[in-house]
Amino acid sequence: MDWPHDPDGEDGSEGQRKYGQAVIAKKLDEEEDFPLTSAEFVSEYGDHPVRIDYETVVSIEEIFETVDQSEFEGFPDFHRAVGRALRVADYWPYRLAHA
Repeated sequence: MDWPHDPDGEDGSEGQRKYGQAVIAKKLDEEEDFPLTSAEFVSEYGDHPVRIDYETVVSIEEIFETVDQSEFEGFPDFHRAVGRALRVADYWPYRLAHA
């Protein structure tokens, strides 16, 4: 896929390699961008790359295919929904051991 910017460049990682939810969170201003809908966010950032791990890069649009909310009242609400989506899509690099 042709990305609008390099996921490890200044636009994608601010000079250091950032992953997953950190990349997505940097696109929002907690004070000015909420309430927000999934459609608005994907419309603006859907083609932007998100590095999941050292070898996997996916688009925000791909991640939002598994986001289970259409509206977000604030940043914590958005952050929880994206976290769930990353786990559902198996884009979360950490696994909890179940007893």
